[in-house]
Amino acid sequence: MKFQILYVPIGVGTYEMVTAHEQFDRSEALLKTICPDIVAPEDILLTVDAVADFLADKDPDLVILQNITFANAAYASEVLRRFSCPILLWTLREPVIDGTRLRSNSLTGAYSAANAICAFRGQGKFEHVFGAPSEETVKRQIEATIWAAGVKKQLTGLKMAAIGHTPQGFGFGRALDAELLSRFGVTLDAIEARELINKAKEFTDEDCAPYLEDAKKQVVGLEHMPENNIRDFARLYKAYKDYVENNRIGAVSSRCWPDFFTEFGTPVCMVLSLLNAVNIPASCEADVYGALSMYIGTAFTGQSTFFGDPVSMDEQESSITFWHCGMAACNLARCDTGAQVGVHPNRKIGPVMDFGCKPSDEATIFRVGRTPEGTFRFFVAEGEVMDKPKQFNGASIVVRTKTSAEKIVKDTIKNGWEPHYVVIYKNITKELEKLGNMLDLEVVRY
Repeated sequence: MKFQILYVPIGVGTYEMVTAHEQFDRSEALLKTICPDIVAPEDILLTVDAVADFLADKDPDLVILQNITFANAAYASEVLRRFSCPILLWTLREPVIDGTRLRSNSLTGAYSAANAICAFRGQGKFEHVFGAPSEETVKRQIEATIWAAGVKKQLTGLKMAAIGHTPQGFGFGRALDAELLSRFGVTLDAIEARELINKAKEFTDEDCAPYLEDAKKQVVGLEHMPENNIRDFARLYKAYKDYVENNRIGAVSSRCWPDFFTEFGTPVCMVLSLLNAVNIPASCEADVYGALSMYIGTAFTGQSTFFGDPVSMDEQESSITFWHCGMAACNLARCDTGAQVGVHPNRKIGPVMDFGCKPSDEATIFRVGRTPEGTFRFFVAEGEVMDKPKQFNGASIVVRTKTSAEKIVKDTIKNGWEPHYVVIYKNITKELEKLGNMLDLEVVRY
């Protein structure tokens, strides 16, 4: 699916056109440095008919509507009556204030356009940026909006898989296929965990040899596990990879306990770790919305994300430790230890991942959540990944939050947020906020 951005520069010819064309040229140049494939007209659209002609054969995923000069609401209405995609309204700073003529009056034009957008779509249902094309903050806001619109587009092509059901008491991660499709554009397949377990049991050692060699290249200490667990891990790894590849699955939520311990004798944790390392987001405890959160983080950054529970807080250093039993992406391990293999902290069966995560100057904590009333919302918090060793058996990551960790913990508990979160190795708070706005979701940002 080709992603199309439409640049719609509007104005009227009675304003100062030399300055207007300078602004148009600079704006188009900036946009093409961000997205070379952006679709732009050859000149400023100075009449409603010119806007209509330009839009006639387009099918955009994002419209950047810019008042080069003032233009009345009919220009914006021409866009609104044709398209339902997100809109970024770009208002230019008045280029010259010298006591003489008003050169562009873009700001008044923005009020006219915004009034029309709110009449068509409701209050606040668009993005807005104010400033000249030379301003770095303008560029950053436009970049964030384009990224958000791109991820929104990707979601409509995402096929997720729910492998097994959530355990008792973990219903917060359970999803309805129709709800995912209607709210996010995401398709959800469902398969019982026993189907993949039975498939894994059919494979021979020869079938699984390449998968085992692949795993050995990425982890440390697999050879110390019992031989039967190593063989069974390889069988399960092949079963999951085959299923994902054959069905074009982009993200996985997988049941883990108790089935893989009681029915198979080997955990699925390390399988999920290796899928995460190749950017197939994979959550455990069958948390579909956790896997969706991971996918969104990976879509923005191209990197693996960490999935886990908030298990510890340090008020003095404003940090929260996130942990899980051992399915963290092996490429997130600290360089001084590598992706070490151990046994499950409760069941004492391996292989699972057993390491602390590498540090990062930038991080985002994220969750696609649901309110007690059933509406969706985004949790977004900015921070950094601290340089900390493994905190507990399993995989752990320590995030120093920009906002008080104590406030975050107290607020999220008080407001009924889920116990699973994603840590993203980049600051994408702006992008996530814009994506939430585009999806018409509440965004709770710290």
